[in-house]
Amino acid sequence: MQMQPDQATWFASTFGHLVGNVEQAIRGKTHTVRLAMTCLLSGGHLLLEDVPGTGKTILARSMAAVVQGSHHRIQFTPDLLPADVTGVTIYNQGTGGFDFHQGPIFANIVLADEINRSSPKTQSALLEVMEEGRVSVDGVSHEVPQPFMVVATMNPVEQAGTYDLPEAQLDRFLMKTSLGYPDRATTIELLGDERSGNRSAYVQPMITGQSVLDMVELASRVHADESVLGYVAEIADATRNADETDLGVSIRGCLALVRCAKTWAASQGRTHVVPDDIKQLVRPVFEHRCLLNPDATFAGVTVPQILDRILDTVTPPTGVAA
Repeated sequence: MQMQPDQATWFASTFGHLVGNVEQAIRGKTHTVRLAMTCLLSGGHLLLEDVPGTGKTILARSMAAVVQGSHHRIQFTPDLLPADVTGVTIYNQGTGGFDFHQGPIFANIVLADEINRSSPKTQSALLEVMEEGRVSVDGVSHEVPQPFMVVATMNPVEQAGTYDLPEAQLDRFLMKTSLGYPDRATTIELLGDERSGNRSAYVQPMITGQSVLDMVELASRVHADESVLGYVAEIADATRNADETDLGVSIRGCLALVRCAKTWAASQGRTHVVPDDIKQLVRPVFEHRCLLNPDATFAGVTVPQILDRILDTVTPPTGVAA
């Protein structure tokens, strides 16, 4: 059943209030907060590639607070083991059985801080839980709480002692974006705010976890015209055929873009996706899914440049009303 206009109006109003509430902690970054909220309400995970001190932890805590959810932070280090993330089974002498002790992955919002500092073995511990919402330990599956979202961070400046995320893991993240430094006016405002040390504590809970799941389901009912789907397919095909890429966008990436576009459309009170929704979301959804070849990397070509060129080249469909 397609989303109705009154449902779209409610969705947009609720989405706006959620974003406004989180902005009490994350100042001057409306677009990034909207992307993060779109990621949550699309049932996906977020990758933040940013320098230290830009508010990544505050963003994760604020999102957990606004949806009345639990929040855990995992500091990824070279000696972190998979069991430190997922949990471990321990023998209980009293009962003569084995008890499962949950790891920090069992939370609604999980901050995987500096995820590229741990070994590939530990990074891979996230693959199952990010894709299927469960953890398997000693052959037994354990469901994580819903809603569930991983907000992973990477530091693009210091690369010594880091392990690049493999393409299969990058593809599990619905979006990749960054917060960046605030502008001058916002910086002055933050410096003069006595609450700047713990701004996420002032974010008020607005909806329950069940309401988040309801909004995810509602957003999935936004209509995407066949011509818009063809537009997505053509952009993805162009990333695969570009001379500078060794790897283009997968089908999973195309599905991710459509999911996000539906939520983005609903957040603006529309019951259908328009080409501008696709254009707005191509970079955060597709950028981390494209792999440049060595020649392009050596020449200083970037994936955003390629995506911008593709958007200029591929003609969007006409006749899809805003």
